[in-house]
Amino acid sequence: MGSKYNSKRTKHFREKLGKVEAPLNEKLKNVEWGEYRIEDVLQWQPQKEIDPLKLEELKDESEPFYPFYGQATINNGIISYNQLTTTVLNNSDGKPTILIHSNNQNIVYLETPFYLKDGHGATSVLQCEKLNRINQMFIIASIDKVIKRKYSYNNKATKIELKNTVISLPVKDGNVDFDFMESFILELEKERIDVFEKSLSATGLKDYTINAKEQQAIDEYKNLTWKVFNLEELFGKSTRGKRLKSEDRILGALPFVTAGETDEGVSDFIGNSVNVFSANTTTIDMFGSAKYRNYKYGGDDHIAVVHTDKLPKYASIFVTSAIHKSSYNGQFNYGRNFYAKDADVLDISLPVKDDKPDYETMETIISAIHKLVIKDVVLYVQQKKQEEKILMEQ
Repeated sequence: MGSKYNSKRTKHFREKLGKVEAPLNEKLKNVEWGEYRIEDVLQWQPQKEIDPLKLEELKDESEPFYPFYGQATINNGIISYNQLTTTVLNNSDGKPTILIHSNNQNIVYLETPFYLKDGHGATSVLQCEKLNRINQMFIIASIDKVIKRKYSYNNKATKIELKNTVISLPVKDGNVDFDFMESFILELEKERIDVFEKSLSATGLKDYTINAKEQQAIDEYKNLTWKVFNLEELFGKSTRGKRLKSEDRILGALPFVTAGETDEGVSDFIGNSVNVFSANTTTIDMFGSAKYRNYKYGGDDHIAVVHTDKLPKYASIFVTSAIHKSSYNGQFNYGRNFYAKDADVLDISLPVKDDKPDYETMETIISAIHKLVIKDVVLYVQQKKQEEKILMEQ
């Protein structure tokens, strides 16, 4: 079922994998492509399921914790971890495996034994001899592109439908070219890691060492004294954005903030003449969701701006989290929107020193948290660079 390079296929992989640099883009253009049913590439495996009501009966404290997979689209599909008897274990040998959920078309890759919840006959368990951690990224991108367009919750991707779903993959000598997929992903990964490493260096984010002051702030966090403050008394009256219809927006460089979690609420980049809010401020949307902004921006009428710009950056971030904790508890919704007037009467809890907000301690705490988070990122980059070095030496 092989066929030559098709520009739409190359465009698809650029869309799924992000911007691809010229040399890699040329590789996609020059590769031969073939069309295959998923069943021709991956083999369906038998599966065992658990009745959630019987979890207590299946516990075995002599076993390690194994992931319990469901239809969740977060945490890589993991609902929980359990010590259960191996009689209900799937993939007991830990082979590279792809899971596809028929109901929501979620695709998961794993290399561990796992459990499936009862009723997940809708979960396809797929393996093949040449599947591995690297080439699975290419294969999943191809599958995801097709099934997300073709199926929905009301039009489920049944196993029969999935088996006959046609995907495009690289071909060599009439066979699926797993070697090409692996080499392409490795080069793409190297390219992205190099860019990421340069970005960490340029922004000074490679420093993840906790200093003595930060460690002390972490150790003493539970002993902090807290006090409730009114937001208007701390930062003055909040400002409400102004409505700007989508059709009236002019393309430009200014981030335009609206209500929502997608892209941190940035719905557009505009060139309109609007009220520009300062960096280092906090927005609260119509649902009460607070977000820190480290850049200048415009905002619509569903946005309230709290003017925290005179605070140090990390202290402002701390205050934003305190605002979010008070404002985002389900009390605001489509029926009752959060407005600037609500920000002015909002009370938040902050650490104090001499009965005043202790912004220095807040700054130190966020700095420490920042380094703890960055540490894992920096170590990940270092690990990937070491893996690249080993591969090059082989």
